[in-house]
Amino acid sequence: MISLKTRIALVTGSSRGIGQQIALGLARHHCDVVLHGRMLDHCAATEKLVRGLGINVYNVAGDLGTEAGIQSIVRGVADGPGHIDILYNNAAIMNPWTPVCETPLPVWLQTLQVNLFAVIALCNAFVPGMRKRCFGRVINLTSGIKETPHLAPYGVSKAAVDKYSQELAVDCKETNVLVNCLDPGWIRTDLGGPNGMFPVETVLPGALVPALLEDNGPTGKFFSAQDFKYFD
Repeated sequence: MISLKTRIALVTGSSRGIGQQIALGLARHHCDVVLHGRMLDHCAATEKLVRGLGINVYNVAGDLGTEAGIQSIVRGVADGPGHIDILYNNAAIMNPWTPVCETPLPVWLQTLQVNLFAVIALCNAFVPGMRKRCFGRVINLTSGIKETPHLAPYGVSKAAVDKYSQELAVDCKETNVLVNCLDPGWIRTDLGGPNGMFPVETVLPGALVPALLEDNGPTGKFFSAQDFKYFD
């Protein structure tokens, strides 16, 4: 397990829910954090939680459903810490509960834009710098959802994230940029709904495992946050 002190992590969708817990966990490991929300003031609650932990905190804003929003995030990092070492692609949207053959194309496009294409765009923006610095951890959040055709756009987008992550991991092999997927479990959040199996706090400590991997450690793998109840 490496030290995250002096490292900088961007956590998309960290204004609440799973992203907020990940940012808090990173801060407890003395990692500087870049918080993200669609609007800057959305980050206030998370910023309040992590400010007292003796780290540097930066806020960026941008709608992952638009090219302008993605570029706003990239510029925010450039104007703030200047670079990141760890990227948590956490933000995602869920499509409305609709029979698969009745789901209109715009819903598919919107879901894929936020859940997949924004992930790719942020990796394109930040992974080359990680490679140059010979250090990087990319953690793309996925889902164990299956056999749920009424949520097909969401499920398909997450399956695509899995495949993309595997390909990126191969491309980054032997660069010490580790690319892995993280399934947080079915969590009771605004996205997961009130019937989720686990409270949001249970994503820790497991959600941090892919960020804490030793240099040149596992890559292209699938981690489940709920598999880890504690570690030293």
